[in-house]
Amino acid sequence: MNVIIIEDEVLTAERLVSLLEKYDRSIHVIAQLESVEDTLSWFSENKASAERLDLIFMDIHLEDGDSFQIIKELQLKTPVIFTTAYDEYTIKAFKVNSIDYLLKPVTYEELAGAIDKFKSLKAMLGGSNTLVANEGLLKLNQFLSEAEKPPAGRYRERFMITVGTKIRSIKTADIAFFFLEEKTVLLTTFDNTTLPVDYSLDKLIQTIDPRDFFRINRQFIVSLNSIQLVHTYSAGKLKLDLKPKPRQEVFVSGDRITEFKEWLGK
Repeated sequence: MNVIIIEDEVLTAERLVSLLEKYDRSIHVIAQLESVEDTLSWFSENKASAERLDLIFMDIHLEDGDSFQIIKELQLKTPVIFTTAYDEYTIKAFKVNSIDYLLKPVTYEELAGAIDKFKSLKAMLGGSNTLVANEGLLKLNQFLSEAEKPPAGRYRERFMITVGTKIRSIKTADIAFFFLEEKTVLLTTFDNTTLPVDYSLDKLIQTIDPRDFFRINRQFIVSLNSIQLVHTYSAGKLKLDLKPKPRQEVFVSGDRITEFKEWLGK
C-alpha cells in the first residue's frame, strides 16, 4: 500500500509512520508533506507516484491554510483519512462520509480501524480507489460548497496528552499557559502540572479561544486567568506575574504590547 502523510507537526508525522509500520510493514510512506504549497507542488512534480497512491493521511490545519484547499484544487480521487486537533463535537460534524477522521493523538486501535474500514470499502467496490474516494468524499464536497472552512467559533475544549503509555485528558479551562522550552512545547495547568503538547505554538493559537488566551511572545501563550500582575518597565516594556509561577521571567514582546492591552481591556 502506498500512502502519503500531510502533517505540519514533525513529531505527529513520525508517530503516524511508526503506527503504520506496526500495522503493516509493507505500507510504503512515499512522502511526508508539511503544507498546502508543498502538497500541491509534490502532486505536480510526481504525477506517476500520485497515480499509484492508495491512501492519504491528512491534517486539517496546515502551516499555510487547510487541507480542504488541497482537495478542491487537485480534485482528489485518492481516499483520505483525516487526522485533526478538533474537539469531539466538531469531529462528529465532519464524520459524514465513509472515510475516517482520527482525533489527535491518534491511537493504534483507531488507526487500525480506519485502515480496516478503507480496505473493506475498497473490497466492496471492486478494488477501485476512485470509487472509494468518490463515496467517501461526496458529502465532504457538498459541505465545502456550503462553507470554505469548518464552523467558526469552535475552539478546543480539552487536550489529549500522551505521557509514556498513558493518555491524559486536560481541559483547556485548566491550562494557565503554554510555552516553548528547548524546542518542546509544554503546557502548565493551574495546579502547576507541566506536560508536553504535540503541537506548535502557531498551531495552538489557532485552536484555542482568543478571548481566553493571548500569545505574548514567541515562547509563551498565556491564559487571562493566569495573569496576576502586569509590571511596566522603561520604554513601555511589560513583565507579567503569572500563577503558577513559570520557570523563567515572562515579558510581552514590544510589537504586541498595544494588542495585549486591548485584549486585557475586553
